[in-house]
Amino acid sequence: MVADLSQDSARFSPAQCARLIVKVGSALLVDPDGAIRGRWLGTLVKDIAAAHKAGQQVAIVSSGAIALGARRLKLPKGGRASLEDAQAAAATGQIALSQVWADLLAAHGIIAAQMLVTLDDLEDRRRYLNASATLDRLLTLGVVPVINENDSVATAEIRFGDNDRLAARVAQAAGAQGVILLSDVDGLYTANPGHDPDATLIPRVEKLDARIMAMADGRTASGMGSGGMVSKLEAARIANSAGAALAIATGKNDHALKRYLDSSHGTVFLPERHAGARKAWLAGRLRVKGSIHIDAGAAAALGKGKSLLAAGATSVQGSFERGDVIDVIGPGEQRLARGLSEYDSADAAKIIGRRSDALETILGYAPRTALVHRDHMVIL
Repeated sequence: MVADLSQDSARFSPAQCARLIVKVGSALLVDPDGAIRGRWLGTLVKDIAAAHKAGQQVAIVSSGAIALGARRLKLPKGGRASLEDAQAAAATGQIALSQVWADLLAAHGIIAAQMLVTLDDLEDRRRYLNASATLDRLLTLGVVPVINENDSVATAEIRFGDNDRLAARVAQAAGAQGVILLSDVDGLYTANPGHDPDATLIPRVEKLDARIMAMADGRTASGMGSGGMVSKLEAARIANSAGAALAIATGKNDHALKRYLDSSHGTVFLPERHAGARKAWLAGRLRVKGSIHIDAGAAAALGKGKSLLAAGATSVQGSFERGDVIDVIGPGEQRLARGLSEYDSADAAKIIGRRSDALETILGYAPRTALVHRDHMVIL
């Protein structure tokens, strides 16, 4: 951490951030009775319009469809009593939510667009590139895309589960330089401030390591949304891998975006490095087909930019084919890297711990150069 934090929020300003993703949580958009907080939202849209006028391209990741639809359909438990209720609430609420955003933006002369995505839209490489091209074109045209997970068709197996990580993935796809998560919390604390009076706000995180991850609390303050601090830190990891800074800031007050930009009050996560576009997509994936565990020597080699060789592997987990995305797990169960496997899981299991000169005899065919090649791997 450093003492002078006055410029942290400036990196999200139009002058320094050509493309910005703003995520708005359910607890901010919808009151406990399931009604849109129209006056508050109007002040936020005014902030977005000011950024837009200053030349910044802004996309919004908006929660709230399920909460809004549940009120209209009079569903119990905020529409989350069952998957069918959640999907019905989402389908009903999304059309109303999109109309609210479109009307408020239109009042400032801004055209809104709606994009509903599922996990597979951003996990499948071809579909990801299609979504990326659409976002790029909309933003170039001066449109403000309003993006949400397509909860009307998503299930537990094929969903992001929270819009924090969705916002980070959208930032990757859009080539954004910044992400601001407006939430019912004002940043990352050393402990849960609701339970520990000595908890203090961490204004800047320069390295998202195990110590920082241990500070996360998976619960939400409102009980309305689906994300917690764990999801926000995972979002920061995804955004940072693409070279984008991410901020967590409170959205409870009017003009929430302007307040953050003026005050820097929140937590900003700074990217350590910028992976290439394909490697950033790999790092941001939320689903993998399996994993290869490695020893300390192989872990050190990966840190030096080397490929993963069979000799350094200790075990194979899961069932995967050549070209599938897998994780590389180091000593202590630490996830070190993610990449495309050069072997299917059955052949990988045959050659773990073996030297390269023995692989052809074991496999019966000429071996590939690595289990995971460095060109198809990103260090996490």
